[in-house]
Amino acid sequence: MSTLPSSITYAVVGAGIHGLSTAWHLAMELEAKGTGSGKDVIVLDKTGPGAGASGIACGCVRNLYMTEPLHAILRHSVDVWTYDPVAFGFQQVGYVSAGEANQLADYEKLHASQNRVGYHSDLYAGKDAKSFLRNIWPDFNTDGIDVVLHEKISGYAGTRQAVAGLAQKCADHGVRVISGVEVQGYDVKNGRVAKLHTNKGDVACDVVVLGLGAWTGKHWEMLGQPATLDLHYADGKVIKNNDMWTYWRLLEGEVYVHEPYRTADDLDPPVLHVELMTTPVIDQNTGKEIADHTYVYWKNGAERMDKPGVQGGSIPIKLGPKATLDPYGHDNPEYQAEPEFADYLTSAMAQLMPRFKGSRKDFRERPNGGIGAFTPDNVPIFDWILPNVYMIADSNHGFKMTGVGKLAAKLLVGGNRVPELEPFAFDRFAKGRTFGTSNSNCPWV
Repeated sequence: MSTLPSSITYAVVGAGIHGLSTAWHLAMELEAKGTGSGKDVIVLDKTGPGAGASGIACGCVRNLYMTEPLHAILRHSVDVWTYDPVAFGFQQVGYVSAGEANQLADYEKLHASQNRVGYHSDLYAGKDAKSFLRNIWPDFNTDGIDVVLHEKISGYAGTRQAVAGLAQKCADHGVRVISGVEVQGYDVKNGRVAKLHTNKGDVACDVVVLGLGAWTGKHWEMLGQPATLDLHYADGKVIKNNDMWTYWRLLEGEVYVHEPYRTADDLDPPVLHVELMTTPVIDQNTGKEIADHTYVYWKNGAERMDKPGVQGGSIPIKLGPKATLDPYGHDNPEYQAEPEFADYLTSAMAQLMPRFKGSRKDFRERPNGGIGAFTPDNVPIFDWILPNVYMIADSNHGFKMTGVGKLAAKLLVGGNRVPELEPFAFDRFAKGRTFGTSNSNCPWV
């Protein structure tokens, strides 16, 4: 185990996807510029790499966002995933999203934006959309589906392998990742953090990077930042005293399969996402309506399964401005998915593909829980919150966004503008650039 240094140039707090990616890219940027190395960077985590959402995420890597500036972020992220796909467990199988006619305009706009930034995708509508789906999954029930987007360079990754791969990249470049060190306070002098107060002693530092996931709000408060703020929108609308952080409970799980989940060509299928805003989900066992709309995604289970199966999920559940974060995820009985989630997931899957009929009995019964800290507009914040404290608050979009660390490192070392990060500045809320709501039932889109 590494010894906690008394001082360091760059202190990264949080050893999830963002913290590890940023630290690794910081080391490479310092080396490239001849201004330092990975020895100038530490990553601190009170538990260890991947102990939060990064370690239990479904692992999807996709660019299905109505918030157009995110498309460029994901273009950089795929570059990182494909830098060493074996180390990161990246399966570039693609991502397919299907919707109804009421979403066609959104899909057209999204498709155009993705391709403008070099994130190649194809769009299908009407009969072409139905044919595209059935060519991959011959038993696909395409009733009500009118539009399909196919992101060719997307896919999924094994969460444990991705975390381990990023941690190894850090080690390869001399970055120390130190587990069991909890940052308990900040010594702020003249508006800057001079030292981190930890359970293992103080660390003086020049720059702090926060990659804290669900714990972002806790450290935000420790740094004396406001609990609420006013949201200003481009159309002049203002929402007063909005909560800075809102916690959502994640809903994801696994379903065993008796036949390999493959395409008609015997390949690993693309990640599938379906949102049908006017199509209810009917319980396959009782015949009763579970929900008045369909929102589901799934993929092959990969490392998350103890035997063949698929992993998927649905819309998270809003908790509010407070949540219990420790113990986290599957270890916290307070936030486990109810049996109704398994009913919903397996019934939605069965409606879309008959191969999953009767699959409720095949739902993998185990703890399924996780918490995310969402920003006021559900879109990430990437910005300085103090002159020497840079915050990566991903609003629980984070696992796929390995490219944020790459871009943040350029900003931190070079000191120049990084245009891709600028739309996500904190001052957007005060300057009328708050992102609006999307045409979706889910806060992630």
